[in-house]
Amino acid sequence: MTINPESITSSSDDNNNLRRRRGSGGGGGGGGDKSVDDVTELDSSSVDASNSSDDLTSDVRDGSGNGGLDKVSESVSTTVGKISDGDGVQEEQRKANETTPLKYVYRASAPAHRRNKESPLSSAAIFKQSHAGLLNLCIVVLIAVNSRLIIENLMKYGLLIGSGFWSSSTSVRDWPLLMCCLSLPIFPLAAFLVEKMAQKKYMTEHVVVTLHIVITTASILYPVLVILRCDSAFLSGVTLMMFACIVWMKLVSYAHTNYDMRQLAKSVDEGENSEINYSYSVSFKSLAYFMVAPTLCYQLSYPRSASIRKGWLARQLIKLVIFIGLMGFIIEQYINPIVRSSQHPFEGNLLYAIERVLKLSVPILYVWLCMFYSLFHLWLNILAEILRFGDREFYKDWWNAKTIDEYWRLWNMPVHKWMVRHIYFPCLRNGIPKGVAMVISFFISAVFHELCIAVPCRLFKFWAFLGIMFQIPLVILTNFLQNKFKNSNVGNMTFWCFFCIVGQPMCVLLYYHDVMNRNGSAS
Repeated sequence: MTINPESITSSSDDNNNLRRRRGSGGGGGGGGDKSVDDVTELDSSSVDASNSSDDLTSDVRDGSGNGGLDKVSESVSTTVGKISDGDGVQEEQRKANETTPLKYVYRASAPAHRRNKESPLSSAAIFKQSHAGLLNLCIVVLIAVNSRLIIENLMKYGLLIGSGFWSSSTSVRDWPLLMCCLSLPIFPLAAFLVEKMAQKKYMTEHVVVTLHIVITTASILYPVLVILRCDSAFLSGVTLMMFACIVWMKLVSYAHTNYDMRQLAKSVDEGENSEINYSYSVSFKSLAYFMVAPTLCYQLSYPRSASIRKGWLARQLIKLVIFIGLMGFIIEQYINPIVRSSQHPFEGNLLYAIERVLKLSVPILYVWLCMFYSLFHLWLNILAEILRFGDREFYKDWWNAKTIDEYWRLWNMPVHKWMVRHIYFPCLRNGIPKGVAMVISFFISAVFHELCIAVPCRLFKFWAFLGIMFQIPLVILTNFLQNKFKNSNVGNMTFWCFFCIVGQPMCVLLYYHDVMNRNGSAS
């Protein structure tokens, strides 16, 4: 009988090895041709199993010794079945490598190339590969480079941690701000009394709306006046203004939600929505929980977690302390020396200003990322854990944003939900076009960014306001680039460049030099 070598060598390597190992004990004489015939048949029937197992070259063998052809056939069938099922292949491969002589493995006649394949870094295959090793390399390089910069900075400046622009050396100056912060709960209490009277129909709807406008306006003007009249530290002023803005947004949500519930209850009473079983209630307990919960959108009840995880809570608190200390170190050790040795961005040498902005971009980016992790991940999750607040989607994957518009929808979910619920969709329901509604949303955001920075600096140059309003043309630009190139990397790199490499360092330089110029003129 004639045996075709191509047929044998094109089969899987395990059948080649089975055939060769069977040769020593498979019997001689007249049974030889039949043995070869059966093995050849087994070879040709197992080609598909070999190809589907992605060039598996070391497979199961039945051990040396004499035996009948039935034993070989049974072994091959078992092996093919295991390969098809995808179970136990690695274990069988290890046993085969231990028991098979080297001369029967990887024969020169066995084909090394069996199908079309792409290089791992080619465009067709790069996103199908795991890049965990490259990520580890980037982390190692990042640690090494930043360690060198830290050592170089310490050798040049020494340890610079101390008081100054970001903290007050005489904390007694900040006590009016502390008292103001402690007195802010007066405004939610006043809003509750207004809603209670509205529920009992002691006043008309117009009076209720007017009182809510007065309460919310007072809640934001009161801290502004206290900060402007007191010589307090910048960080204390920023903290108070952030608390005041949060209280204002919560009060707006409380008033707007209760107004909507009253309208729904009224429509039910009038029979317009008789199929809806709706009840309107005003609860002080609901308001108290809402004022401390990590959300800006009021509702009567929230999803709650089952229990408080004390061990997890302790770990998050430790992380929070570490990251706050890291932010302070970067600010004092890197940002302050660079800013103090810089010039106003719009004055002096242009190339020097660009160099300062680029040099500031890296430490400011680190501080911003630490701030995001500390505030949105650690602090809000700590607060949610203490209050057993269930909905903890405080942010989404904003780092993958392809446009500026997408970034603003992903990075601060509490504010985004508030904007959508109380600004954007009410504008649409009142017939305002989408583009105008978006401008109104950015305008409100710009006003509060300006308040949180300009008031503690006691300087109204509107840099923060203009920076937020400048996001509108950037939204148009990044949407155009995304639609033109159909590539998420273009939009994502544009976002990182405009937002982190240029925008934030420029704002820091502008405010710092304006504050220093104001202090110099005053002195």
